[in-house]
Amino acid sequence: MVEFLGVGVLLLVPLVYLVVVLAQVHAAAFAVEGAAREAARAVVTAESSAQGVARAQAATALALGDQGFDVDPADLLTVECSYQPCLTPGATVGVRVRYDVPLPLVPAALQGWVPVAVPVEAAHVADVEDHVEARP
Repeated sequence: MVEFLGVGVLLLVPLVYLVVVLAQVHAAAFAVEGAAREAARAVVTAESSAQGVARAQAATALALGDQGFDVDPADLLTVECSYQPCLTPGATVGVRVRYDVPLPLVPAALQGWVPVAVPVEAAHVADVEDHVEARP
């Protein structure tokens, strides 16, 4: 009986930790995918490039915040345009969102020795409409 409990605990603790880590990585993957898609849409529907980037950052913060990640979207978001100005008719806008999911319960002292985060990244490309006036 004691051996069964010992082996059960030894197997159960790593299994529970794995489930927690996989749940966080899955939530982050879901969040960055939605953030990239909505950020690209926010940029191409904006009145100006600056407004588009601000709206994209707000969409990124909202998508990651919905999944419980409190981050600064400016550090995670990259916006690339095929033409300058960015909202030229017929141009494409590429958005990339990258977030490093920290592993739970890992001491900060280990950060220099082993990877303590799982990188999750998503990209989306949206087209600027052909039949609109060029926007700055």
